[in-house]
Amino acid sequence: MKGIRIVSTGKALPKRIVSNDDLKEIIDTSDEWITTRTGIKTRRYCKEETNTSLAIEAATKAIEKGNIDMNQIGAILVATTTADLAFPTTACRVQKALGMDEEVMSFDLNAGCTGFLLGLNVARGLLQTQRKKYVLLIGSEQLSRIVNFEDRGTCILFGDGAGAAILEASDGAYFQRSWTRGNEDVLSCPGIGNGINKLQMKGSEVFKFAVTVLEQSLRTVMEDAGVTIDDVDYVLCHQANARIIGHVQKKFKGYEDKFMMNIQKYGNTSAASIPILMDEMRDEGKLQPGSKVLLAGFGAGLSWSSAYIEI
Repeated sequence: MKGIRIVSTGKALPKRIVSNDDLKEIIDTSDEWITTRTGIKTRRYCKEETNTSLAIEAATKAIEKGNIDMNQIGAILVATTTADLAFPTTACRVQKALGMDEEVMSFDLNAGCTGFLLGLNVARGLLQTQRKKYVLLIGSEQLSRIVNFEDRGTCILFGDGAGAAILEASDGAYFQRSWTRGNEDVLSCPGIGNGINKLQMKGSEVFKFAVTVLEQSLRTVMEDAGVTIDDVDYVLCHQANARIIGHVQKKFKGYEDKFMMNIQKYGNTSAASIPILMDEMRDEGKLQPGSKVLLAGFGAGLSWSSAYIEI
């Protein structure tokens, strides 16, 4: 199979910025307590925006930046755990809002914080079989709707946002591995009709899981690709917690600066975190055609995935 080229990206962030001091007004916490444990200083919460509106805005920006012919988009995938509606899917609503051709496969993918990574692999498969040139992959989340503000250790972590990528088939290298460990005890959220739909997380157990599988998955996919960390330009991990990423950075001594982070500004935006980071890096000129990048996602499922991609 061919690899994937990321043609263009876009992001959308709510206007409302919520600082650690703002949270101090509603829960027993402090800026120092949050910063030292998570690395987060601010996050965004929707006020006027919705999950769907964020997805539409991010997609629109990606299409405009890439000067993409929308008639050549054969599929829309939205990775999200916080869709505005159970159905129709967010992807269908994006198709309608953008006025796209009806011949476009549109569906949502719910895989928690691993969603964007799994979406890449699904998009890769679709690109081998569809008639059209592109796939639109979006990660969009409105996590502020499902956090429990009575759980001060968890509610501080999450924010809202969306990131989108236009993908096409490429002859560049692409390797990916994905894993699942069925576990609803440490990280879950009740479904529709099952009481109060608030996120439930055992933070210390998720932390131990994340630091272990993150290093393991990165090393595994590098071995598959026949590369070392020295060959990689950047490592983009799901922005869950700065301490998690910092722990893994120490395992790659001398290459710490290859691990990119923006969690201090946006918090954990689940499936949106990697495409938001990717779009910022492209805007800053860091990600260029041919850049060799490691991507890693991990979260509810429990699930995790890593990919080596030549952008």
